[in-house]
Parts: sequence; structure tokens; C-alpha cells
Amino acid sequence: MHRFFIPPQDIQDGVAHLSGNIARQIARVLRLKTGDQCVVLDNRGSEYMVILDEVSPEICRARIVEKRAAEEPAVRLLMLLSLTQREKFEWMLQKCTEVGAAGFLPVISQRSLIQDEGELRNKYTRWEGILREAAEQSGRGAIPVLLPALRLEKAVQSVGSDYALRLIPWEEEKQVSLKSLLSGRKNQPVAVLIGPEGGFAVEEVPCAVEAGFQPVTLGRRILRMETAAVVSAALILHELE
Repeated sequence: MHRFFIPPQDIQDGVAHLSGNIARQIARVLRLKTGDQCVVLDNRGSEYMVILDEVSPEICRARIVEKRAAEEPAVRLLMLLSLTQREKFEWMLQKCTEVGAAGFLPVISQRSLIQDEGELRNKYTRWEGILREAAEQSGRGAIPVLLPALRLEKAVQSVGSDYALRLIPWEEEKQVSLKSLLSGRKNQPVAVLIGPEGGFAVEEVPCAVEAGFQPVTLGRRILRMETAAVVSAALILHELE
């Protein structure tokens, strides 16, 4: 069933109002009709089963027939993703959202392909759209938070004690496995720092460790950064939930 996030103020008096791009998608792309059912979400923890009473490319009105709590992973997972080429970074945003990540912090590391923070200003609208669509498609109850990009040194410091477990998958770590660190823990907030394609610079791992990040191995094989991101997210959520 189709799902749409809309502003909470557009849900009033038993009626949901869907406008803008969502209305165009409903009317012209999905070709939904009056009487069809769909789900709208307020991104505040509730979802609504609705029946479309009016459909047009400008605005759609839907009658609410049921309200229920939206389901979200019990584990709050923050992914700190080193910036890379557009397709790979957007793929990580999409797939980690589908898996269940609660938030993303773009990181400028020494070997990131993007070094100028000014280059990012026009990307956030697109990235937020990707997160929204991935959350709708995968049945999420909330859109992940997208934080402002930071250089690695500031990024690891910004996480702080809000995340009891802070991890940095690193190919040079041979002893401490992800599974061993997660064993016996349940529903704890986790932050994961994913390095760039060229790997971390020499001083970056010690910088993260000083900020409370624990290096872990994901196994014997060397994974691409986008693979490491999705594997880390999936394993953490599986083990802790």
C-alpha cells in the first residue's frame, strides 16, 4: 500500500490534505482514484489509514478511517558517512534508511572526494527527498534526520555521550569483532563512522578513538565503503533488536 509523509498540520478534523509533489504523484504517476486506500504519516509517530475522497494534481483530500502508532526500530542508529561520489553516497542514504538508520551525519575526511563544504549546500534538498522516498517505500514510521556536514574531527566530537556505543569499522582492526561488542546489549543508541573509499588517514582513527569510538572488524574481507555502511547497519539492528 502506498505511503506518504505529510506535514502534521495537513491532518485535521479527520481529513488529510495531500498537496504539491505528493498530489501530482498520486494523480499522475500512481493514478490512484477516489475510493482508493493509502497511508499517510505525520513523522511524529503516527500513521493514518485513509480513503481518497478527492484526487487532482493540485490537491488530494482523504478521509481518515484509522489512526495507529507508526513502527520504528527500537535502536537509534546514527550513520556518520564519509562523503564520496554522488551515486554512492545517495545509495548509502537510501539503503541504510531501508535497513532502519535513524539519522545521518555527512563527514568530510581527509580522503573524501568532497572537501569544500560549500559544494554541499545545494545537495540537501535532494538528499532529504531520497530519505523521504526510501522511508515511504520501506514502511518506515519516520524520516531519518539529516544533520549538517562536519569535518571528521568535529563530527566524532559532536556525537558525545548520547550514543552509548560508538563504532568505527576499520580494516586494520583484527581482534575486536562487531558481534563481540554487541553481545548482551539491547536497544542502546549506536553511532557508526564509515570511512572514505581510500580509507582513513593515519591520524583519523586515533582521533575517533579519543572521542570514544571503538575500532571493530567486519570480517576478513575488505569491503567497499557503501557495502560496509549497509552491512554495519543491518548487523547492528539485527543484533540489538
